[in-house]
Amino acid sequence: MLDERAARETVVAAADRLFYARGVQSVGMDAVRAEAGVSLKRIYSIFPSKEDLVVAVLALRTRQWTRGVERAAAGAATPRDRILAVFDFLDAWFREDGFRGCAFINSFGELGATSPRVADAVRAHKEAFGDHVLGLVRDAGLPDPVALQVVLLVEGAQTTAAITHDAAVAREARRAAAALLDTAEARNP
Repeated sequence: MLDERAARETVVAAADRLFYARGVQSVGMDAVRAEAGVSLKRIYSIFPSKEDLVVAVLALRTRQWTRGVERAAAGAATPRDRILAVFDFLDAWFREDGFRGCAFINSFGELGATSPRVADAVRAHKEAFGDHVLGLVRDAGLPDPVALQVVLLVEGAQTTAAITHDAAVAREARRAAAALLDTAEARNP
C-alpha cells in the first residue's frame, strides 16, 4: 500500500494526465481512481473534493512549468537570451505528443467562473510567470512594459498552437519577441 505522500503524488499525476487529455469536467473521480489505482475512499481522504484535486494538479503544473522554463534558460548567456529561451521551451513543449495547450488556460476556461480557488490558482501561476519575465526584462535593462508584451506573446503562442496544432507557432512568437526586444533596446540604449 502506498504511503500518504506516494498516494497523493500518484493521484495527482493520474488526474493531471486525464484532465489535460480530456478536460476537467469530463473526467469523473471514478476515472481518476481507475487511472491511479487508488481507492475512491483514499482519494477523498486526501482530496475532499474534486476542486481540491484540480488545485493540486495546477500546483504540479506550476512546478513543471517553472522547471521547464529554468532548464531552457540554463545555458543562456545574456538576459535577452533568457527571455528568448522561454520560446525555445514552448517550441519543445508544442512538439510533444498529446499537447493540448496551457492547462491553466484550459482549467480557467472550464472552471474559472464557478471555482474561485481554481481561478486564484491560475491567476497566481500567470502572475508568477509575469513576475519572472519582468525580472528578466529588468536584467536586460529594458522598460517594464516589455515584460507584459513578452508574456502576451507567450500566452498567444500557447493558445494558437493548441488550436492550430502547429508547433511552428513558438518559432514565430520567438521571432516576434526578438523584434520586440530589438525595438526596446534601440529605444533604451
